[in-house]
Amino acid sequence: MVLSPAPREASVPPLLSAVLDQLGQDIVSRKMPEDHTFTLRDLSVRFGISRTVAREAMRALEQLGLVSSSRRVGIRVLPERDWAVFDRAVIKWRWASEAHRSRQLHELNQLRYAVEPLAAGLASRRSTPAQAQTLLQVAQEMEGLAARPDADTEEVRAQFLEADKRFHTLVLEASGNHMFAALAPSILLQVEARTRYGDLPVIPSPASLTAHADVARAIAAGDAAAAEEATQRVMHEFEHTIYDS
Repeated sequence: MVLSPAPREASVPPLLSAVLDQLGQDIVSRKMPEDHTFTLRDLSVRFGISRTVAREAMRALEQLGLVSSSRRVGIRVLPERDWAVFDRAVIKWRWASEAHRSRQLHELNQLRYAVEPLAAGLASRRSTPAQAQTLLQVAQEMEGLAARPDADTEEVRAQFLEADKRFHTLVLEASGNHMFAALAPSILLQVEARTRYGDLPVIPSPASLTAHADVARAIAAGDAAAAEEATQRVMHEFEHTIYDS
């Protein structure tokens, strides 16, 4: 399985990106089910692309574990167990699919439950003074944005989303665990996707905002137990939002 949390979209030409995006959605949504086979010629005809672009799309799908290719069989769609489920593109395709969205949401939440409390505990011992101060500032910024009378506007929601992502990314980075930090772009797509698909509110509950502030204070105070407990409350509040939505 490939672990590639970095965004893929900006690294490929627009035509290839569009073809890859459509094929990824077709595979994840089961429009092209497991063991379905096709050829480079099929791709060329369907999308009106050159064989070179078709081959690049096939190779990208192979890297993501969505397909395999051989001369005798052609290109074959692989089972879900082979997919690079940490890759941002695969996460987005799963979230975009009604058949996978709920499962993707819960799997990301479970991953965050496993990683973020431990990361917060580590951050309470390993964060730099600058990181701890920034966490406090971002938590305060989130509370301020949520309290604004125009908090429901698109502009403020976008600002809150960026602050929320900065907060959780910094917790993972401040843990000093590079593998945790590398997971941030992937697992925080959960935060981003709730805006994209409108399943969950951007501005969380007051209890969640309080829990975020408690995480920041505990990390700044060097209290590992309190940092872990507060992070679990953040996850718990998010899970309540999932079930109540």
